[in-house]
Amino acid sequence: MSSESAVEFIGYVGSRNHSETIPASGPVIDLAHIEAAARVHENAGFDRVLVAFHSNSPESLLIAQHIGAVTRELGLMIAHRPGFTAPTLAARQLATLDQITRGRVAVHIITGGSDTELEADGDRLTKAERYARTGEYLDIVRREWTETTPFDHDGPHYRIRGAHSQVRPWREAGIPVYFGGSSDEAIAVAGRHADIYALWGETYDQVRETVSRVRDAAAVHGRRPRFSLSLRPIIAETEDAAWAKADRILDIARAQAERTGYVRPAVIPNEGSRRLLDAAARSDAAGRADKRLWTALAQATGARGNSTSLVGTPDQVADALLDYWRLGIDTFLIRGFDPIEDAHAYGRDLLPRVRALVAAETGRSAKAA
Repeated sequence: MSSESAVEFIGYVGSRNHSETIPASGPVIDLAHIEAAARVHENAGFDRVLVAFHSNSPESLLIAQHIGAVTRELGLMIAHRPGFTAPTLAARQLATLDQITRGRVAVHIITGGSDTELEADGDRLTKAERYARTGEYLDIVRREWTETTPFDHDGPHYRIRGAHSQVRPWREAGIPVYFGGSSDEAIAVAGRHADIYALWGETYDQVRETVSRVRDAAAVHGRRPRFSLSLRPIIAETEDAAWAKADRILDIARAQAERTGYVRPAVIPNEGSRRLLDAAARSDAAGRADKRLWTALAQATGARGNSTSLVGTPDQVADALLDYWRLGIDTFLIRGFDPIEDAHAYGRDLLPRVRALVAAETGRSAKAA
């Protein structure tokens, strides 16, 4: 986020056109889709796009490199799982791409909440051990980016001798580190390392609580991170049309899950998903909470990732986003259920409204001061 901007928007570029309502088809790496989605997001005014990581997905760094090659200014938020690449090498890979793209790289650290998924890549550490490793990993990554002389490191997970990188991040401020995870172990590491702490789309009360927890954890280290919130806005010309659209999305998502044989797991392995399901349990019968938060899809899918929405007209959804901004959220990761069409609609109808509201509020605060 530039110093001139008070709010940042992050979109999402998958390796193919696929969502809860669009069945996966075609090649796993669809270059035409990647290029089209990247350019739509850049033209729509997004600051960055997320490139996701999973134990069975295409490699995020390489997909991000292609996105960087087909865009001019669009930033990259590269999901990265620590522990499978040596931290010194990962630091150089990210710094190299940051140099190539002239400072457009950010990294999103996802330690992983599911033991089953982690075992697919041969990782058998417990969650607490994984977060301890993540903290040590990031210690080394930051030193690789900043140390001017060779350094050693001795820790429970890594022993390094004479580490020294010739390649540094493009900007003096370095590569922004986004960080996800809602468990106590995650919050502790976030306090030490997160430049931007990322939450899923929770209720106002939940967001207020998490922001406070992370700020307290960061204050111990003399740090003050920013905050990002992930949501799936559903917008239409009228409020009734937007809620009807949400109902259709839920019906299609349920039908697609039935066709693919997906069954919601009995045990939810990660704290972030459990928090979304708690929000769903507190919602009304239609899955509505607060002003515009819609949790029905999270409830139906077991909150697999970013699965809550704000529903309404562009003005209504922008107003709800402003509420979150007032709680300390200055970055919004938003993606739709039709990846390209929704990104275009957000750029046309939503992003300008939110930026105008934030600018007006910031102006009023400056005058009051």
